Amino acid sequence: MDKLFIRGMQFYGYHGVFPEENKLGQLFIVDVECTLSLREAGLTDRLENTVDYAELYKDVKEVMEGKPCKLLETLAERICDRIFGRNERIDEVRLEIRKPNPPIPGHYREVGIVMERRRHG
Repeated sequence: MDKLFIRGMQFYGYHGVFPEENKLGQLFIVDVECTLSLREAGLTDRLENTVDYAELYKDVKEVMEGKPCKLLETLAERICDRIFGRNERIDEVRLEIRKPNPPIPGHYREVGIVMERRRHG
């Protein structure tokens, strides 16, 4: 299967468990990788036979900058649901959400999650 991706998307959001995250907000970095057949697009050179990067970015942005969630897991589920709901060509989504500066003590580069989902049915 083929893959289409956008890496390093940056959004400012108000997600998190701690009150300061909901009040002050923070930077989130998101990578999305979609598994689908790109054959038809490759043979026809037509955008309607693939997934539009701009629309994919917009879908991720609307969730990331939308209603706050406590957990990255909830954000990731919402993004995956949105992607599957708007792109019937996509069979699988791999999503990575990172917080480079969460309000937790310690020395680390970033924290985050990776979620992989397959289309149901």
